[in-house]
Amino acid sequence: MEPILNSQLPEFSVQAFQNGAFKTVTNNDLKGKWAILFFYPADFTFVCPTELVDMAEKYDQFKAMGVEIYSVSTDSHFVHKAWHDASESIRKIQYPMLADPTGALCRALGVYIEEEGMAYRGTFVVNPEGKIKVVELNDNNIGRDASELLRKVEAAQFVATHDGEVCPAKWKKGESTLKPSIDLVGKI
Repeated sequence: MEPILNSQLPEFSVQAFQNGAFKTVTNNDLKGKWAILFFYPADFTFVCPTELVDMAEKYDQFKAMGVEIYSVSTDSHFVHKAWHDASESIRKIQYPMLADPTGALCRALGVYIEEEGMAYRGTFVVNPEGKIKVVELNDNNIGRDASELLRKVEAAQFVATHDGEVCPAKWKKGESTLKPSIDLVGKI
């Protein structure tokens, strides 16, 4: 199995619901900017809306960093609209909600559950060149934290622009980084 980290985002074309309209989103729409593909099992469920609202509450921060969020489930774009119309919480979402009813995108990124026809909670941070820089995969009964994802994106953006520097555990924007060298071996 080829590692997905640092691989090129696969080609895809899916329907999406965003801000009251349907649109097509392709892998080319992600190029030239940082992006997050945020897979979740299904609309009208329990943990999923808590995660999607958490992302919606941080959306302005992600946008300020030049990051677009794309939530993805195997529900259709029609179901995304119905959920948006039915739920006060989901109405807060401004980012595109991608529909993958065939599971093609889920399969391409290794998050599809064949027996259930749904996705695992997979998170993929993609750089402007279309390379996957962060991968997180959770079992479906374990929710994610948008604040931690924000921190990971900040770290990915930092190392992308600061050659030779790395971000240690719990690193936050503005804190010290490390420059790996033989002088640090055994001293950290």
